[in-house]
Amino acid sequence: MKPQLPQFEQARVLVVGDLMLDRYWHGDTSRISPEAPVPVVRVGQSEERAGGAGNVALNIASLGGGVALHGLTGDDEACASLETILTANGVSCHLTRLPGLATITKLRVLSRHQQLIRLDFEDGFEPQHSDKLLGRYTDSLAQCDIVVLSDYGKGTLGSMQALIQQAREAGKPVIVDPKGHDFGKYRGASVITPNMSEFEGVVGPCRTDEELVQKGQRLIQELALEALLITRSERGMTLLQKEKAAIHLPTHAREVFDVTGAGDTVVSVLAAALAAGDNLAEATALSNIAAGIVVSKLGTATVSVAEIRRAIREQHELPRGVMEEDELLRQINEAKEHGETIVMTNGCFDILHAGHVTYLEQARELGDRLVVAVNDDKSVQRLKGADRPVNSLDKRMRMLAALECVDWVVPFYDDTPTKLICKLLPQLLVKGGDTDPDNIPGSQCVRDAGGEVRLLGYEEGLSTTGIIGAIRESEQKTNKPDQG
Repeated sequence: MKPQLPQFEQARVLVVGDLMLDRYWHGDTSRISPEAPVPVVRVGQSEERAGGAGNVALNIASLGGGVALHGLTGDDEACASLETILTANGVSCHLTRLPGLATITKLRVLSRHQQLIRLDFEDGFEPQHSDKLLGRYTDSLAQCDIVVLSDYGKGTLGSMQALIQQAREAGKPVIVDPKGHDFGKYRGASVITPNMSEFEGVVGPCRTDEELVQKGQRLIQELALEALLITRSERGMTLLQKEKAAIHLPTHAREVFDVTGAGDTVVSVLAAALAAGDNLAEATALSNIAAGIVVSKLGTATVSVAEIRRAIREQHELPRGVMEEDELLRQINEAKEHGETIVMTNGCFDILHAGHVTYLEQARELGDRLVVAVNDDKSVQRLKGADRPVNSLDKRMRMLAALECVDWVVPFYDDTPTKLICKLLPQLLVKGGDTDPDNIPGSQCVRDAGGEVRLLGYEEGLSTTGIIGAIRESEQKTNKPDQG
């Protein structure tokens, strides 16, 4: 099925979890230090990004969703930098600052896009620190549609069960991005999103898809979950839901450059799509596409709606334009496999005019793909007279194929397109004017296959015959002898 983008701006997501500041120092290296066998990096550029739960929140904000963020930090310069980055990008921050402790900071030194070393600055947080989040968290539940708990094992989510239970009591779904081998602390969550390594660390090795599904379903029962989304690196994702068939999605990564933050992107797009009204399967498909985008970027990064839309278009793009019926049938069958709705209409389209364009645009809005079947020249002559068509079949089809609303143009050589329609079997057959739907060529085949036949109105005062008549009348007036 071709994924559809929801209205992300309607989403309201509450993110709680381990916050960290990611710092990057970039520079050239051309020599080895005389002090030790390590490269010397001449730092020329530095940048800072929000990591951990902060990256989850930024991903949601970059999609246009509303997001509030809770987490623990130190009361230091790194916290100030982190809050500046987040608020500047539309995240509503509710940070609990703890004097005497350090905000978790990761410093990466890179040269020519290669990471040479990472330096971590952190003290870790204790369970009593996590308790400080609960009051403000409870107050924020009423303003959200869904809760994300982003666990990096740094101690912010020490009160995990209390956070899950309060959210569920408030009627809010809970998505957990887990860490470690103790999944018992996530009991009662709606969805957890482990990677394959984390999943196998809990349930044991999975040598086949069947074994993975069996062990995943058992984990869902044991932890009272609604679903389990397993990210499987180059093998894509697997979505398991109670009493439903497993959904295996292939990876869409074009080139893996850096997997940092890919899990953040998955959980953020999943949460935003669910909060915007998608079901779990639809939201998972979008998060899979987003993950394929973000791994092609360096470091912790976000994805935009425009990037997801472009990726969907690239993945589901089929050849367009003029086709013979056998090739068109293959394209239609592939589109149907993606869950797309095929709309079909037919006509002479001798002189393309505004009425035609309006009609075709209306037809295209009824589905995902529009097929236009065009009478060949001989059938136009039989229908319209010896002086028609004005434009040959090739020219008429080229004009139609140039319209953005038209996906495919195909010729037919009989007086009616009945045989062609019965072969292609669109889900929706449309025709203009006040024709009796039961007398539309091909209508019975479409209905027998479970499709629908629908009439659309023509724009008044516009027709090829009328245009030709007006041109002839104008020529007659122009050529009329002067009687003076």
